[in-house]
Amino acid sequence: MSFVLAIITAALFLAADQITKYIVMTNMELGQSIDFIDGLLDFTYIHNDGGAWGMLGGSRWLLVGLTAVIMVALIILLIKNKGKSKLFFWAGTLIVSGGIGNMIDRVFRGGEVIDFLHATFINFPIFNVADCAVVIGAGLLILYFIIDTKNDIKKEKQ
Repeated sequence: MSFVLAIITAALFLAADQITKYIVMTNMELGQSIDFIDGLLDFTYIHNDGGAWGMLGGSRWLLVGLTAVIMVALIILLIKNKGKSKLFFWAGTLIVSGGIGNMIDRVFRGGEVIDFLHATFINFPIFNVADCAVVIGAGLLILYFIIDTKNDIKKEKQ
């Protein structure tokens, strides 16, 4: 059952990502910013031709290739570790979902990812729903490794 729920969750994240990007593209001008929650969150429509924080800007096919390799590796790990750890499974599922969302942009939107969520209360790059899925998944993955390491240490002490 968790497999089905994870697939549904991934599909919902992917759908939310693509729908919100479409809404932004069709209702905002590039560079436009709309105050959403004063002092907390704006919608600012930009195109990002790089990876996280704009790194590797203009490297469309390198980023597509890296994303594809990471997605395939994660899917293989998810299949191999099926049922061993729900935390790892959910982390991987979210990372794959977000990766696919941004890869769709890179392949079908001229190599640029649509970003629009702007956390104005901190100096943070503008991001999107797919990025949220990747960051949540990465956080869960870190938590998984911390717990796994802690359990290994306990086993060694016994």
